[in-house]
Amino acid sequence: MGRKWNNIKEKKASKDANTSRIYAKFGREIYVAAKQGEPDPESNEALRVVLERAKTYSVPKHIIDRAIEKAKGNSEESYDENRYEGFGPSGSMVIVDTLTNNVNRTASEVRAAFGKNGGNMGVSGSVAYMFDYTAVFGIEGKTEDEVLELLMETDVEVRDIMEADGTIIVYTEPDQFHAAHEAFKSIGITEFTVAELTMLEQNDLTLAPDDQEHFENMIDALEDLEDVQQVYHNVDLSE
Repeated sequence: MGRKWNNIKEKKASKDANTSRIYAKFGREIYVAAKQGEPDPESNEALRVVLERAKTYSVPKHIIDRAIEKAKGNSEESYDENRYEGFGPSGSMVIVDTLTNNVNRTASEVRAAFGKNGGNMGVSGSVAYMFDYTAVFGIEGKTEDEVLELLMETDVEVRDIMEADGTIIVYTEPDQFHAAHEAFKSIGITEFTVAELTMLEQNDLTLAPDDQEHFENMIDALEDLEDVQQVYHNVDLSE
């Protein structure tokens, strides 16, 4: 899964370089999670997971607090979760997850971002079957054996574990994100290079230079959309 890890690192680096945008996206996601359940992470697992993920992007406390307070108040603002699937150059595959208060606007904007960059929208299920929903952690300062032993002792099911560039990468079941997070905390691991729920491609695709340029433009256009929360794809961008 080394090349998959490269894609995850590239995505994390891209988000870190666009802090105001990623803070806004997390603010919206935190609000939705808090609004759908109790606005308390101790009793709302979905909210707890979002907050644990937000920490790896250094989302400021005032943004988190503002989103939770908004959910506690009388705000009638509501968002729909939608997933769009599509194709880029040379059959590349893309998944776009959105939170929107205007589904028609979002669908039109996503379709335009695909179409203007050599891609096209697909039907539901046309792409997602080639991806696996997975929890991913990147850890430094521990060995692969130490991390694996810990997770086995705490009954966290590990899909895969590997080392790359001094980072231990752990892939677990998505419903065990919090359990794995707590297991790491029990041995003093509180900082992660990545702690994320993601759609991992089953196979990587390498594009020719011209196609890759069009593809990267398409991904940038999609990620720039206000209603887009996550964009997943199967293209190796590490070259």
